[in-house]
Amino acid sequence: MSVWDEVVGQSQTVRTLSHAATHPDAMTHAWLLTGPPGSGRSTAARAFAAALQCPNHGCGTCRECRTAVEGTHADVRIVATEGLSIKVEDTRALVQEAGLRPSVGAWRVIVIEDADRLTERAADALLKALEEPTPRTVWILCAPSLEDVIVTIRSRCRHVRLRTPPVAAVAELLTRRDGIPEPMARYAARAAQCHVGKARRLARDEGARNRRHEIISLPLRIRGVGDAVGAAADLASIADAEAGASSASRDAAERTRLLETLGADPEARTQPPHVRAQLAALEKEQKARATRFGRDVVDRSLVDLLSMYRDALVVRAGATVELVNAEALDQVRALAAAMSAERLLACMDAVGEARERINLNVPPLLALEAMAVSLQVPTPSTR
Repeated sequence: MSVWDEVVGQSQTVRTLSHAATHPDAMTHAWLLTGPPGSGRSTAARAFAAALQCPNHGCGTCRECRTAVEGTHADVRIVATEGLSIKVEDTRALVQEAGLRPSVGAWRVIVIEDADRLTERAADALLKALEEPTPRTVWILCAPSLEDVIVTIRSRCRHVRLRTPPVAAVAELLTRRDGIPEPMARYAARAAQCHVGKARRLARDEGARNRRHEIISLPLRIRGVGDAVGAAADLASIADAEAGASSASRDAAERTRLLETLGADPEARTQPPHVRAQLAALEKEQKARATRFGRDVVDRSLVDLLSMYRDALVVRAGATVELVNAEALDQVRALAAAMSAERLLACMDAVGEARERINLNVPPLLALEAMAVSLQVPTPSTR
């Protein structure tokens, strides 16, 4: 067993990081792990943190490995924001912590799983710490690509690039770790386009599989402006349903836990001022988290939608490439027959543009409606 077992399909990354953990001359004070969503950036970062603290450099079974991976080790801080950004005050607190010597381990390790979400002022605060590194402190930053991190920060980090893992590797992980039957594991890995977290959700949640089926059936239904508006509304409602189901019970549990911590009566009609202030802060945090999660759900839906146009283009070109939606082959063929290659590419561009607009804070429904109008299946006379 090893901490690297769940870093699937990243043999070069594992070699680089494990070598650094065992050879002091290969270490540096700052690392930047980049890779597409689902490639395992955060998993690799946590495994690296564990290998740095473990006496056996990542055995996966000792207390140091377990606590480092979980983020409960005294000298490992893992920052995984659930909001839209990482603020400057949070970064300044991390910089202060980075200046302390390790208390029980060999290194003080700070992992920022969403370095692309640092605000400009937060990035400036972090830059000062990277310019004047503290001995025995290691920063591990994660981001989708180099371009998502400002030049001055990435120039002070050692870059390690992760790739999209193969379907077989993700399926094997789901079977080994989660006990998912092999056929379901392979379907989930392929449908999730090798995004490990999404594949696990698809394999274990029938509702998620049903929602995905609804999404990939949309392209052939958009034959006019009215259909486009309806499809956009369907996409938005699917995302809202998933986001609501995920957050409702969690938000209620957090509120109850906070009231218990403050010694307040959950049944009271009015709470003391200090309790109301704490509840307001919690609600603000939950709202920011819900906004980000809702956008993430919409983005995942658009990735699923994009896969249908990609598959149709593969079929139309006659390429011998595995389809993402092999289980919906009839729909893929129908879409390929209904649209030219140029039209399919234009639809893919429209989906990509919608993703960019939502990322730039355009209201999701507005971006989805503009996209859906561009996805109309042409009539025979205009094809």
